[in-house]
Amino acid sequence: MNIRILGSAATAVALLASMPADAASISLSATVRDFSAAHPDFEDGISGLVPGLVSSTLNAEGNPDFIGAPGAGAISSAASFDQWYKDVPGTNTAYTINLTLNEIAPGSGIFSYANSAFFPIDGVATDTEGRPHNYHFTLELETSFTYQGGEVFNFTGDDDLWVYIDGQLCMDLGGVHGAVSGSCSLDSLGLTVGEDYAFKLFFAERHTTESNFRVDTTILLEDTSVPEPGMLGLLGLGLVGMGALRRRR
Repeated sequence: MNIRILGSAATAVALLASMPADAASISLSATVRDFSAAHPDFEDGISGLVPGLVSSTLNAEGNPDFIGAPGAGAISSAASFDQWYKDVPGTNTAYTINLTLNEIAPGSGIFSYANSAFFPIDGVATDTEGRPHNYHFTLELETSFTYQGGEVFNFTGDDDLWVYIDGQLCMDLGGVHGAVSGSCSLDSLGLTVGEDYAFKLFFAERHTTESNFRVDTTILLEDTSVPEPGMLGLLGLGLVGMGALRRRR
């Protein structure tokens, strides 16, 4: 597609708004926090699947609390776990990525993302500690949805994965383990049809050598994607064009 310099910022915004949205996909912004293998919760052990490591509701910061005994699930302590989903200078570095769930067939209402080599900050985080991929990271995703009734959320992957709906834990796949699957039926949570609810997903990749991440869901999650650099550049061109037009006048 050829793009010409736009005459005004308003025209740029109008063009962006008029571009057709892909009704068969949902793009979600997520925060990935990069850790080193020196962190006590990363690389030191393989616990297998361990449910019951985190609180059934989110804390005041909107994060899960570690409620297991020290060392359970290869997690050193509540204090070390508290660093997973917040920015801690000198301990982790945060990056923002987009995950796009595509409808598996037109009109199916099932949206899917699958990656058997899920290393989302490869090439972004420069220090891989001599490994072929950046294996030590957490991912936090937050969005919302309107409950229609009958929705389900399915996940397969490794390592830890917790999903909270309306602040309630509905999927618990904690621990350092190979790819395992879980399912959450929203009908089991006592939600009200037509009401809006918060959706939060917490993931961790803590050990070499695999990282699997697969989502299949019928929840129509709210798009939270961050604008791509090209779109931001297009808007910038509009602003430049408006300035040039004003100077000519």
